Amino acid sequence: MLKILIPTLMLIPVIWLSPAKRLWPVTLAHSLIIALASFSWLKNLSETGWSCLNPYLATDPLSTPLLVLTCWLLPLMILASQNHLALEPVGRQRMYITLLTTLQIFLIMAFGATEIIMFYVMFEATLLPTLVLITRWGNQTERLSAGFYFLFYTLAASLPLLIALLLLQNTTGTLSLLTLQFSNPLYLTSYADKIWWVSCLLAFLVKMPLYGVHLWLPKAHVEAPVAGSMVLAAVLLKLGGYGMMRMLTILEPLTKELSYPFIILALWGVIMTGSICLRQTDLKSLIAYSSVSHMGLVVGGILIQTAWGFTGALILMIAHGLTSSALFCLANTNYERTHSRTMLLARGLQMALPLMTSWWFIASLANLALPPLPNLMGELMIFTSLFNWSWWTFILTGAGTLITAAYSLYMFLMTQRGPLPAHIIALDPTHSREHLLIALHLLPLLLLILKPELIWGWAA
Repeated sequence: MLKILIPTLMLIPVIWLSPAKRLWPVTLAHSLIIALASFSWLKNLSETGWSCLNPYLATDPLSTPLLVLTCWLLPLMILASQNHLALEPVGRQRMYITLLTTLQIFLIMAFGATEIIMFYVMFEATLLPTLVLITRWGNQTERLSAGFYFLFYTLAASLPLLIALLLLQNTTGTLSLLTLQFSNPLYLTSYADKIWWVSCLLAFLVKMPLYGVHLWLPKAHVEAPVAGSMVLAAVLLKLGGYGMMRMLTILEPLTKELSYPFIILALWGVIMTGSICLRQTDLKSLIAYSSVSHMGLVVGGILIQTAWGFTGALILMIAHGLTSSALFCLANTNYERTHSRTMLLARGLQMALPLMTSWWFIASLANLALPPLPNLMGELMIFTSLFNWSWWTFILTGAGTLITAAYSLYMFLMTQRGPLPAHIIALDPTHSREHLLIALHLLPLLLLILKPELIWGWAA
């Protein structure tokens, strides 16, 4: 565990001490080496499921894919932000990369934590770098209100979780994930227990976000700089799903009845946010709402608590992380050339940037879950387990799939096809940096088709 954490910590002095002209290549190379080293986590030979175990940090089949995704994303964020920050003073560039690195440190410690309170502290700590990224480097004046939304939604839901965890510590005497699974089941009967159950999950449901408490997400995504959007979509939403999976193993037997309203909200959210996507004019907003709809499926898969549901949720989280991050990078390449996120103003880009169109095509197909991509594996497993639980869910999930296909194609056709508008006169050609960036998103996605057991979680 430390062989990844210490190099990530040492990245901060590297950022501040490297000469200005070498800042981007050096940090990119350093973070790529860390990302490649993190692949060693995928080889888990222990019989207990836990490996790389020390008193505070450990990996198991559930956290490993998310940890590797976190490490893989830092070099990609550095690659994506280079052009965006080229005109800023060097001190600010260093500060920006430092924020991304601290975010990675907090995330590694959150996903690797064996103690739930440590997980909680790191879960909250990721808030600060993200908040600074949104409010300092965001594109428009609404970034302050987006930051407020982000801060208060997350904080308001997280305080009950802290109290719930302290209560759990008092009842069971431990909050270590290694021993909690062997403690006696809790007999939850009173109304207070039901409130405790909800407060344990609410923070994670807001982070996911569940439909109904999702309003912070489109705002934060639209105002954040490209690296902010990437890390929000790819990793920070997954903190919610990971936390839910960890907590639900303790929250028996109440979940059977109490999870109904949340499952209904999640599945209804798949349809509602999909329909919102069909009417979006803003490209980044469309991708952000599509994240809410995919995460709705993940919430449904986790809450029905079957092995298939958990596996499907984890596969979909990893696949969605790579796909939506790639879509935000593509939206950013458009934004850097046309300086507008409105889809009506940047149409027909296939005429100008034909190779970028092929990346758009692959990313859009991944978003609508084309077979044999991991997105489809995850969705099918969640559909199957939901259908097995109640056949009514099939109507909602089926309609959701249809709408997802519709808005993904709408997004592709809107941005790429048709004649080039008259006001677009001089577009920069695409750079090899951008092609490398999208390739590093979509290649892992395609390679996971060949070895999906890496992201199966506990079922493996």
